[in-house]
Formats: sequence, C-alpha cells, structure tokens
Amino acid sequence: MSARGRLSGPVVDTSSSPFARLRPLPVTAVRLDDAFWGPRRQLVREVSLPLQYEYLERTGRLDNFRRAAGQQEGPFQGLYFNDSDVYKWLEAAAWSLATDPDPALDRLVDRVIADLAAAQQPDGYLDTYYILGNQAARWTDLPRTHELYCAGHLFHAAVAHFRATGKSTLLEVARRFADCICDTFGPEESGRQPGTDGHPEIEMALVELARVTGERRYLEQALYFLNARGYGYAGGDEYRQDHKPFRELDQMVGHAVRAVYLAAGAADLYTETGDPTLRETLERLWTDMVTAKLYVTGGIGARHEGESFGKPYELPNERAYAETCAAIGNVMWNWRMVLLTGEARFADLMELALYNGVLAGYSLDGRAYFYVNPLADDGSHRRQPWFSCACCPPNVARLLASLPGYLYSVSGQGVWIHLYAQGTAHITLPGGQQVRLQQHTRYPWEGGIEIEVDGAGEFSLFLRVPAWCEDGASVRVNGQVAAGQAPGSYVEVRRAWRRGDTLELSLPMPARRLESHPYVAENAGRVALARGPLIYCVEQADNPGVELRDLVLPDRAAISAE
Repeated sequence: MSARGRLSGPVVDTSSSPFARLRPLPVTAVRLDDAFWGPRRQLVREVSLPLQYEYLERTGRLDNFRRAAGQQEGPFQGLYFNDSDVYKWLEAAAWSLATDPDPALDRLVDRVIADLAAAQQPDGYLDTYYILGNQAARWTDLPRTHELYCAGHLFHAAVAHFRATGKSTLLEVARRFADCICDTFGPEESGRQPGTDGHPEIEMALVELARVTGERRYLEQALYFLNARGYGYAGGDEYRQDHKPFRELDQMVGHAVRAVYLAAGAADLYTETGDPTLRETLERLWTDMVTAKLYVTGGIGARHEGESFGKPYELPNERAYAETCAAIGNVMWNWRMVLLTGEARFADLMELALYNGVLAGYSLDGRAYFYVNPLADDGSHRRQPWFSCACCPPNVARLLASLPGYLYSVSGQGVWIHLYAQGTAHITLPGGQQVRLQQHTRYPWEGGIEIEVDGAGEFSLFLRVPAWCEDGASVRVNGQVAAGQAPGSYVEVRRAWRRGDTLELSLPMPARRLESHPYVAENAGRVALARGPLIYCVEQADNPGVELRDLVLPDRAAISAE
C-alpha cells in the first residue's frame, strides 16, 4: 500500500495534487458540536443509517450480492443499478465511523464487505445485475445499465472505508475491479474496448482511487473516460453527456446529476494534470449554470423530462425537478472548485446548495426524503422513507456524514474557513505547526462567529465573507478592529498568533428580497425572502385561513426576524 493512503483522510484528497491551491482537512480533524449540524449528523448515524440498511435488506439489494456469491438462490431484484445504493450506504457508514467510532456499525460494515467480496468474479468484475443475469452481455450496454457508475460508487466507498478505519478489505475489492476496468477499456488501437458510461461518476472515483493507492493507471483511465465522451460510446445525446467532447461544452444541458458529476470529475482531473482546457471548460459551464439555470435554492434541473436542465431562464416553481442528488452534486463540484482556486464564489454556491437544496430533501427526524424539490406545492408532495430508485437517501447520508471535511482547508499561507459551524478543528500547517481552532457561533441563525486560537506562530486565517453579506463584514482580533472586506471574498487576517487570541467575525444578516432575472417569466412580480444563507418560503401551516397566492409584500414593508 502506498504511503499516500493516509487514514481518516479528507473527502477529496488534494495533498499531493500539483494544481490544487488548497488542501482540505481530514474528516476526523473537525468535530461539529453545534445545534444545527450536530443533531443532523447524529440523525444520520443513529436513525438514517440503520433504517437504510433495513431497506437494503428488505428490497433485495444485499441479497443480490449473496445470490451472486452462490450463498442464496434466486434472480436479481430491482433496478439494474441497485448495487450503487449499497455502495453509497457503505461510504456513509465509513465516514460516520471516522468521526464517531461504533463497534456494532463497524461489524455490520465488515459483514456487508464480506458479502461483496464473495460475489466478486475471478477477474475482478463485480456487478450483480450481470453476474445474476447474462455475464456474456457485460460491458455491452454502457449507455443504459450504469456498470461503470456503480463501480465508481464502490471505489468511493472503498477509499472512505480505508481512510476511516485503516482496513483494506474493501479497497482490495475496489482495486481488483479497477484493474479489470483498466484492462478492458481504452483506445481501440490499444486492443481494448472503447467506451464510457452513460452516467458519469467513474471519473472522480478513479482519481480518488489513484490518490489513495498511488496507482497512476487509475488516473490515466479516468482521463480516458472523460476524453471518450462526445463520440457516441455513451449514447451520443445530451441526456448522457455524450453529445460533444467535454472540452467543447459551453452549456449545462441534459440530466442534471450526470452533468455536475462529470464536471466534478473534470475538476479532479485538472488538479492532477493542470490541463488548461479543462479549467476553461469548467469556468464556461459554471457561468452558464449560475447565470441562467440555477434556482434560488441552489437546486438544479428544471425539467421532469430527463431530470434535466431546461433552456436558459426556464426555472418553473411548481414543476421544478431540482433533484436532491443534483444539489449534492452541485456541492461536490463547487467544493472541488474552491480547492482549485480559493475563490469565495464557489464556496458561496456550495453553502447555498447545502443549506437549501440538500437539506430540503431530508426530514427533521431523519426518516424520510424528497427525491424532487419543487419550489411551490399544493400540499400533495411529501417526503418518503425510500424509493424504488433510491439514489437520494444514501447520497444525503454520505454527504452529511462527511460534512466535517468541507469546513476548512490549508495552504502555504494558513487556514481557510469555508463554512461556519460551532466545533473544533485540529490543524497541521504545511510546516508542521499545530493549531487548534474553536468556533463559537449560532450560524446560520446569527451572523456572529468567534474563533479561539490555540497555537502560536505567524500564519493567516482566511475567512469567507459571503456574497449575501451586502452590508459588509467586520473582523476584530482581541476586541480590536482588524479588517473589513467586501462581500464575496475571503478576508485575510495575518499575524503572529498567541494562545488565547480571539478573532470575531460579524456578518450582518438583515432579511433581504431577491428578484429573478426578468427572463424568468413565472417570477414576474414576485420576490423571494432570504436571511443569511437561508432561503425562506411561505407555508400554509403558518398562515391558516389565507390563500397564499393572494399574499402581497409591499415594496417598503419592514421585515424582521424572530
């Protein structure tokens, strides 16, 4: 095993990536104990993961592996990509073990991994839909049956499990399958099969597998899969992100989850290769999405048809698709862009999608989910405990379980703070200096953040001032004004710190009206209300006896928060 495979590593490991500006902290370096994220992550651990495991058993997803291993009789059950739900659950469980060790969960994960390993074929292949069906047909329907997509989620789970526990049991399964894929796919002149998957995911997964193992062939394979797009191997259409070569893309089109997963994979490849054409394409796509195809919640995907982006400014409210997985993909892509650039605009969008696009898909009791997140509803749309296509529940779980890894990162200059939440971070600066930061805050309800510094020496703290902070932010160190900064940027506070120093960041949070671009016809004469990072809605439960469509907000009406 390569020395690069560090235990309890970050969600995305850029520690040796030559073109990444920032390196995130390991998941275990941050402890969240605030009243907002703490209970939600506790729900994932104590409620969502056990319930999701029950559904994996009840719906035959785990039995598919046991049958593929010859331990049970019976046919494949469910949708052809059901393996991926097991893998996402494993990734969520692994990140939960990283921050909150649980012997019972650890044993359960080991049992699931044993079932997966027993089902793996001698050549490394692992996809129960084909193992239990027609093995001769494997790799023959890449546009539709998600073989490489499922493999990608297996690789992400394996990397998380290795980093969280130090165990290589799942990582060895992933490496055997990755070797099988590398031996199978490539340019026709190499004697291998040309092709790429109809659902992107394998690209970012192979990059992360390369980072944890040191195997460059996995990185090269990820680049091949990206470069193979646009030539008809994955169906040749916008829906599957196969209508043009990646570097020729200038609009976010087609299936929204696939689009942002592909962009996230390309961002990972840029951090490793520095290919400027990848960076240029990512900037074009991001600008197109943010200026014309993004909901006020950070949700993406306007159309139910194809779960897809619509035309520019096609953003209906009641008919919005805005899949929870698409918001998760939006978080993942923007997180990678933050690490590449250190630019606050990407962290702003990550925060917007996290608070308003992802959390909307998760119930307060941790037992139910939205697949689709419309921005208006007549009361008939309700969260469900599970779905026949169950991509969203374990996807929410894996993101929230890994959330500590998204708050901080490190550069040669110092520590970057991207998200605000009460808790403690243990940080090792590039020179080996040890620093402990303690955040005290009621964010997102209040905009005051106090950071206690336990460490000595000269370094910078970079604090994100969100673009929504239109009244500007103020920074004090030990009670003395240190800096002010325009919204939408990071403010740098550099000094020779001493133990016990306190930094206070004040982000004014007046309620504010948001107006759509005038081309969004459905929102003519309408405003949205926001405060801090949160977008608010008017609900019937809060306004009994009132027809919500008749409500009017006068232009000069004062708005207070309570």
